[in-house]
Amino acid sequence: MNVTIYDVAREANVSMATVSRVVNGNPNVKPSTRKKVLEAIERLGYRPNAVARGLASKKTTTVGVIIPDISSIFFAELARGIEDIATMYKYNIILSNSDQNKDKELHLLNTMLAKQVDGILFMGGNITDEHVNEFQKSSVPIVLAATIEANHTIPSVNIDYEQAAFEAAMHLLDKGNKRIAYIAGPADDPINQKKLAGYRRALAERGVAYDETLVIEGDYSYDSGIEAYEKITELKERPTAVFAGTDEMALGIIHGAQDHGVQVPEQLEVIGFDNTRLATMVRPRLTTVVQPMYDIGAVAMRLLTKYMNKEHVENHIVVLPHRIEYRESTK
Repeated sequence: MNVTIYDVAREANVSMATVSRVVNGNPNVKPSTRKKVLEAIERLGYRPNAVARGLASKKTTTVGVIIPDISSIFFAELARGIEDIATMYKYNIILSNSDQNKDKELHLLNTMLAKQVDGILFMGGNITDEHVNEFQKSSVPIVLAATIEANHTIPSVNIDYEQAAFEAAMHLLDKGNKRIAYIAGPADDPINQKKLAGYRRALAERGVAYDETLVIEGDYSYDSGIEAYEKITELKERPTAVFAGTDEMALGIIHGAQDHGVQVPEQLEVIGFDNTRLATMVRPRLTTVVQPMYDIGAVAMRLLTKYMNKEHVENHIVVLPHRIEYRESTK
């Protein structure tokens, strides 16, 4: 049988309002009364009903997190940053996988709102006008993490993907590589488009002609890196370096090359993107762009708490710093 606030009030011989004040940590309760109520709660095994408390306070202290794939090392690290800051600010998390499917993303968004969450953190790929329309209609604040919305109308936390890709490609060009393959993510992903723009800007800066046969589309996964290397082997003139849009794809490239007897970095230099734990697990260890995933998650959650608590927000578009971690997959 569920123990209710009424039972506690009767047991402690106080009003329900007094029990509520004790449960919610209100200081305006006499110590002797607080002790009596807490003892009654302990005896009866009472657990406050979060939904009922939310209805009364118009707050559920719950945040919805929509993530493409929690099994991804990248998103798991992001989620960790979100969780730690949420805990610090006493928020609970409802986590959902969207599989980067637009219909599922929009469905989850409405499901979260129906659950009366106080705010939503959203991670996805291609943010469409339909997404933006739903975000703007939302009754609670929404913050994007590691996700770009073209018009910058929705608060977000990212790095400068175009500049990061530019620096990665420039590093390979400055080592004397002229044929550099770019293993891209899905063509419609705005982050991938920015990385491609950075890659192309680096080529132009060094006077190297852009060759579209050297841009191979993957889906950010290890398997698509393996498949991309197979496509590289079919090229008449093979690249001497590869810039991969994620560490997972970079690992696929390294293993694909090794399967074909190609030595990394002596015959093929490889740079990844993200600096996940995978970068130090592969041999040779991977040179990669450091995207601070934990920090992106943590800063996005803190930004959301500001909106939920109606605090002043200086910048609603946050760009965190990046750098390149040089390891043994490049010369």
